Amino acid sequence: MIDSSRVHAAPSPDLLTPDNAMVLFVDHQPQMFFGASSSDRAGVINATVGLAKAARVFDVPVVLSTVAAESFSGPILPRLAEVFPDHGVIDRTTMNAWEDPALVDAVRATGREKIVLAGLWTEVCVVLPALSALAQGYEVYVVADASAGVTPVAHEHAVQRMTAAGAVPVTWLQVLLEFQRDWARGETYAPTLEVVKEHGGAYGMGVVYAQSMLGAHAGG
Repeated sequence: MIDSSRVHAAPSPDLLTPDNAMVLFVDHQPQMFFGASSSDRAGVINATVGLAKAARVFDVPVVLSTVAAESFSGPILPRLAEVFPDHGVIDRTTMNAWEDPALVDAVRATGREKIVLAGLWTEVCVVLPALSALAQGYEVYVVADASAGVTPVAHEHAVQRMTAAGAVPVTWLQVLLEFQRDWARGETYAPTLEVVKEHGGAYGMGVVYAQSMLGAHAGG
């Protein structure tokens, strides 16, 4: 039963904010994309870059990681690296990123309890660190459209496994708008809409139309 005396206008602590979240990108690399067939690769790249720009707009801490970059998997996605040109990349040998001490130290150093996680492949390099971080008390939000598996079934079952363990599936656009959450936040209003126009598909086209017809402050 609801105690009406406690009902007031306030966000849930479960919501992602620029102050409680960090973003972890795992293995967005050529060799991993070659095997990622669960969804359109161009769409995964678009979602990944959109998520990266969302983190940049709100100054959310980011950790970038690759696996066997020089010997097998290749460099991190160039368009992702371009968003963070001065950011180091942690290269690992472990499929489970959470077994790499440097990566765990980098996540811990952010001081955030909510990990927004995206990577390739969902059924290996996403699910393993997700389960490991959950076991150590972190809250994990898996960005499903910025991740991909070898097959649709592999991706779907990996998301189901993580969800059953307590992870929360989200999309990149959901993360962006959850960070913004109030169109009266003027300092991030225009940058947020720029990300939407660049990566938001039909929604982005709608913003372009609204701004051209109604003025620069339309779209929220």
